[in-house]
Amino acid sequence: MAEQAVSRDQLAELLNEDLSREYQAIIAYVVYSQVLKGAEYMAIAAQLEEHAKQELSHALIISRQIDYLGKMPTVTAKPVRISEKARDMLRFDLDNENETIRNYRERVRQCEALGEFAMAEQIRDILVQEQDHQIDLATALGEDVPDVSGPATTTSGKKAR
Repeated sequence: MAEQAVSRDQLAELLNEDLSREYQAIIAYVVYSQVLKGAEYMAIAAQLEEHAKQELSHALIISRQIDYLGKMPTVTAKPVRISEKARDMLRFDLDNENETIRNYRERVRQCEALGEFAMAEQIRDILVQEQDHQIDLATALGEDVPDVSGPATTTSGKKAR
């Protein structure tokens, strides 16, 4: 599959979307880690607290990369879904991690196409942690880790450009 090249400005815009998703994850993990109830969710609740800290670190890294590209990092989070049901909250998190992983995989390829190899390495490091989050969430839900090797999609299920 041929990657469509992006400009530095387009990459900064895409990274700002990723940053909004990191903000969303921080908020979700902070809230979900505190409201999950029941013995079966105590282990994952503790993991979600750790995930929140890691997502903040990701947001700082992505913000720095956006600034490096000469753009202003966004201040807006994507909406956070909530539910009274613990399984729903874990599902929301897993869905968000799946999207994040697809996007960061694409971002690595885009960075490399621009010759931004150090930036690609920064995003690879984030990707390792995001995949760990995905494993933790799938395990908590009693599911296999989803295969997200296909192209990134929009929330409507259409391929992202």
